[in-house]
Amino acid sequence: MREPTCASCREPYPLDQLIEFEGDYYCSSCLGNETVICTRCGERIWNNDNSGSDSVPLCERCYEDYYTSCTSCGRLIRTEDAYYDNYEDDDPYCRECHAQREDRSIHDYYYKPTPVFYGDGKRYFGVELEVDGAGEYDENADSAVYAVNTGGERRIYCKHDGSLEEGFEVVTYPMTLDYHTNEMPWDRLLEKLKAMGYSSHQAGTCGLHIHVNRTSLGETDAEREATIARILYLFEKFWDELLKFSRRTHRQLERWAARYGYKESPRDVLDHVKKGTHNGRYTCVNLENTDTIEFRMFRGTLKLNTVIATLQLVDRVCDVALCLSDDEVKRLSWTTFVSSCTAAELVQYLKERRLYINEPVECEEDI
Repeated sequence: MREPTCASCREPYPLDQLIEFEGDYYCSSCLGNETVICTRCGERIWNNDNSGSDSVPLCERCYEDYYTSCTSCGRLIRTEDAYYDNYEDDDPYCRECHAQREDRSIHDYYYKPTPVFYGDGKRYFGVELEVDGAGEYDENADSAVYAVNTGGERRIYCKHDGSLEEGFEVVTYPMTLDYHTNEMPWDRLLEKLKAMGYSSHQAGTCGLHIHVNRTSLGETDAEREATIARILYLFEKFWDELLKFSRRTHRQLERWAARYGYKESPRDVLDHVKKGTHNGRYTCVNLENTDTIEFRMFRGTLKLNTVIATLQLVDRVCDVALCLSDDEVKRLSWTTFVSSCTAAELVQYLKERRLYINEPVECEEDI
């Protein structure tokens, strides 16, 4: 009678020298090479099913019950040893990575603190302003933060951005338009950044991105979706005018804020977007965030009037999309749209860019 063979190496062995595992028999050598023992419960598992590390093998159940992994370095850590920032998504960190995050003034790209809302209203704007050209230095970020976060307020923080060469991204907490215009010390922040040698418009690498909370765009999910469809349609309908407003080049928009493509109705544009045939978040209006939509079309700037005017334009687009029907939006002309813009900073900027119905005016250069 032939001796049984190992299910892996196919070598013959006496039966008492083979070990049964998952219905097959293996020699001790193959079983040692191809399986590990869960450190926690003692269950034998295949190497490919190891949810832990080489030094601390774990079955999937024990990993989920007792362990996690550092979001930054990937190191295996016990659940009770994990550190957490004050984040909504509760990303775990090992002790070393958490200490590095706490020490840095320029946080990593995925840093997301619990939002603090400033101002009273339904619509909030979160601004991401990229600056470049004077270094990604914590001390410079500190100077920017200290210029704005006065009186115990946390109005801004700074983040790393891989698209920048020698700079960082300044991010505001959510604020109403009134708060941005009248209480947020934008003038102090922009002057401080300029004094340290940063530029934004002139750097050619920087954007001015604006997040708007979805809850401000309708009372129900269906209303919000219809409003977003009209926002997308307005950006396609007025693409040439908004391109001029944005101060971006065609090439910059293709890379960082591509258009979706003009369609005959707001619903058609939204349906096209849902098919996923676009550039992900690198679109003029990014819809990939759960709680906000992000307007990415605008070039960075350190000019106060341009920052405020851009916020006012986004607010006006949202108002029009929220209040008008699909047919009314389709009939809307750029002249009619801008004639209803009354905010002083926006009117000034529209005139500077030769986009207003009245005579153009001279303007200072963007920085």
